[in-house]
Amino acid sequence: MAQAQPEPAQLAKAVQEIENLDAMRSGLAAYLEDAAEPPTAETMKQVCKPVGMKAMQLSKENGWQVKQIAKKYRNPAHKPDNLAATNALSTFEQSSELMGFWEKETLNDQTGTRYYRRINVEASCLACHGLKDNRPQFVKDNYLQDLAYDFKVDDLRGMYAVFIPDSVQQSVQAALSE
Repeated sequence: MAQAQPEPAQLAKAVQEIENLDAMRSGLAAYLEDAAEPPTAETMKQVCKPVGMKAMQLSKENGWQVKQIAKKYRNPAHKPDNLAATNALSTFEQSSELMGFWEKETLNDQTGTRYYRRINVEASCLACHGLKDNRPQFVKDNYLQDLAYDFKVDDLRGMYAVFIPDSVQQSVQAALSE
């Protein structure tokens, strides 16, 4: 059986959607840079939660799996989900200029293509991801296994991972040929 080749338009759409998602993250987090008060759980709902909700929406609308993945995660759902993701994080650590790349992968017994896109720490991120002792109280209280601290500006925070199953590619190709 021939393996489906990724449809360029689908891949381009994934890249554009992730760029939009990262711009949303950066824009929402910028609020923290000049905030007079320390971040609270409510702040997190306004700044971080919309990014996760948008990732879930992209997954549902496109048949993709969109995740944020990091070695130093706060939410255990964001830890690397396979060896390829761990290797992708290492690739970003070794090449600070690399913004993204594609890999053929098998995830949950499905073959497909996965796009990895770096997330760098910005100054606004340090309000919650800076020094361990400076984390907001709600983080200390609610994330007892927190690993997402002691970052500096421009550190690798993590990455977005977009998995596009070959079955989605085949559906797109079939629709285009009708």
